[in-house]
Amino acid sequence: MAGFSKVVRFDAIRTLAFGAISGTYAKLGVANTHLGRVLKIINNTNGDIFISFDGSTDNDFIPASNFCLYDLTSNLFPGTEYVLERGTQIWVKQSTAPTSGSVYATIVYGQGE
Repeated sequence: MAGFSKVVRFDAIRTLAFGAISGTYAKLGVANTHLGRVLKIINNTNGDIFISFDGSTDNDFIPASNFCLYDLTSNLFPGTEYVLERGTQIWVKQSTAPTSGSVYATIVYGQGE
């Protein structure tokens, strides 16, 4: 991916309230429309959660009251620019049932990307 933008933009925050989190995957907001450089998922619930990027595979685990930061473009080697693909949907399901809080996602991208 040649010519990364030097201007950072933040996409609209995505949120999913604890009442919508169950043992089956639920969408965390809408799919992204930009090439994501940084993804932060905050589990502000009192339950442990699984994260999926296809709606069926457990891709990551985030304990209650914690977050995960995916800095996809850090420590790059020439020709190895990684980004979160356009159209990526983030999914959430419980590991332990939450009774309060929400899950949030923030995506950082480059202007025009």
